[in-house]
Amino acid sequence: MNEKRGPAPETPAPAGPRVAVVNTERLYEKHKTVYARSVSGIFDNWRWIMVFFTQAIFYGLCWLDWGGRQAVLFHLVERKFYVFGMVFWPQDAIYLAILLVISAYLLFLATAIGGRLFCGYACPQTVYTEILMWIERKVEGDRPARMKLDAQPMDARKFRIKLTKHLLWLAVALWTGFTFVGYFSPIRELAHSLAAFTLGPWEFFWIFFYAGFLYMMAGFMREQVCKYMCPYARFQGVMFDPDTLIITYDAERGEPRAPRRKGEDAKAAGKGDCIDCGICVQVCPTGIDIRNGLQYECIACAACIDACDAVMDKVGLPRGLVRYSTENALARHYGFGDIVRHLLRPRTLIYTGLLVLIVAVAAWSLATRIPLKVDVLRDRGSLYREDDDGGIENVYRLHIMNTDESTHRYALSVGGVGGIGIVGERIVEVPAASNRNVPVVVAVDYGAAPKGSNKIYFEVRSMANDAIAVREKATFFMP
Repeated sequence: MNEKRGPAPETPAPAGPRVAVVNTERLYEKHKTVYARSVSGIFDNWRWIMVFFTQAIFYGLCWLDWGGRQAVLFHLVERKFYVFGMVFWPQDAIYLAILLVISAYLLFLATAIGGRLFCGYACPQTVYTEILMWIERKVEGDRPARMKLDAQPMDARKFRIKLTKHLLWLAVALWTGFTFVGYFSPIRELAHSLAAFTLGPWEFFWIFFYAGFLYMMAGFMREQVCKYMCPYARFQGVMFDPDTLIITYDAERGEPRAPRRKGEDAKAAGKGDCIDCGICVQVCPTGIDIRNGLQYECIACAACIDACDAVMDKVGLPRGLVRYSTENALARHYGFGDIVRHLLRPRTLIYTGLLVLIVAVAAWSLATRIPLKVDVLRDRGSLYREDDDGGIENVYRLHIMNTDESTHRYALSVGGVGGIGIVGERIVEVPAASNRNVPVVVAVDYGAAPKGSNKIYFEVRSMANDAIAVREKATFFMP
């Protein structure tokens, strides 16, 4: 009689270290080329206005003259920064710090009010990507033509089109790199050196480095910079709140999305206003679907708003299915007035108040800024020396910096100890926007001051303008 046997018991696995199985297929997302479709509308117009505005300033400002020199020049060799009628020296680094603080508060305020407005309209990555994409559309065609061209095998026609596009990209990149270096080296001298093929190694490196950087970032990486490299996309989430203006999809109105036939009563069929055409996705430069809600990849360029409004016009539905709004406005059905009132909340008012205060202080500081700087250095060779009359002399070196646009004659004086005076010449002339080291001998009668270190001060005053004067402290050693 055969006995029915059950399944054989499993052999226990040998003891040993466990091996974790890692699924390497989903560690990263394979890059997919984004073929952004061209779009037109009010926000596209504003985006191009910002492109023209920013690039007119960038490309044109370095060619302006001011008093016989370049109006804006950060001259690294001379260690002078010229900004129209003002000359800044390394000692004026405080103004750079103030500028960075103002920029930070402007970014905070813009983000608190309108989300990533800077990214969508003024960020250099967005601006130059828009320029290179415009060239791409003119050379290769719109979205369907570009997709068809890339799918074709390489032939003479495709090679000619691609070569034309890349040559134009390189021309824009090289001109941009040249302009960038022109803010740190006089651009007219730079142009002459470029024409004569006598560029220095510093200029050559930075022109081609900046050009290559722009060519790669705006031509090839595009949305990858915004999605993976830009830190602003990461910390924007903590700067948003339910009353921040963002690009939103009105799901209450649009869902359920479905195509509709001509003459169909969509409401009776239970369909929303979204016809699921997908054009809002096709125009997005980062390739996202705004209907999925707020995403960190969204750069707030509003291309999807222009696209959706155009579709709504064609199907005879009201605009605004995709629009600028806030989370609270969508949830509570705010009107325009309610949205504006909620934008003026404590957070934005504090940012605005601090920004106005910092700008006012900076403007006052620049308006009352004295175009004269003086550094006093003691002679390190000796503490003191005796003159022929038995007096005590100390030797100093005055570093006088004339930050004005005109030459000045300065009168030197010293005080702080009875009977103290300067031996020799007391008038110094310093050319415009330059500096001069002046050796100064200071004498005091023996016994006129206590032994040891005594506090004194030097005063440098313009002979043409009494308001231009600086007083610097020093020490006089008496044996």
